[in-house]
Amino acid sequence: MENTIDLKKRIHEFIDHADERILRIINAIITTEENTDEELTPEHKIILDKRIENHKENPTSGKSWDDVKNSLKNKYEL
Repeated sequence: MENTIDLKKRIHEFIDHADERILRIINAIITTEENTDEELTPEHKIILDKRIENHKENPTSGKSWDDVKNSLKNKYEL
């Protein structure tokens, strides 16, 4: 497995020889990453905290991922 230094070196070498299409793709990735806001709003944090508390109080009240997938497949005829 490559370490961070090896990855950076490989990417730099690749970019030096990349065509315009690849450079635009990489630029879009960078732009998206720069614009990603990783902070939760206070409102979202309150919602998540309530959901965590509800789960702690009723850990068996939810549905499994398989149940959710099957329900959606049936609902949308997938």
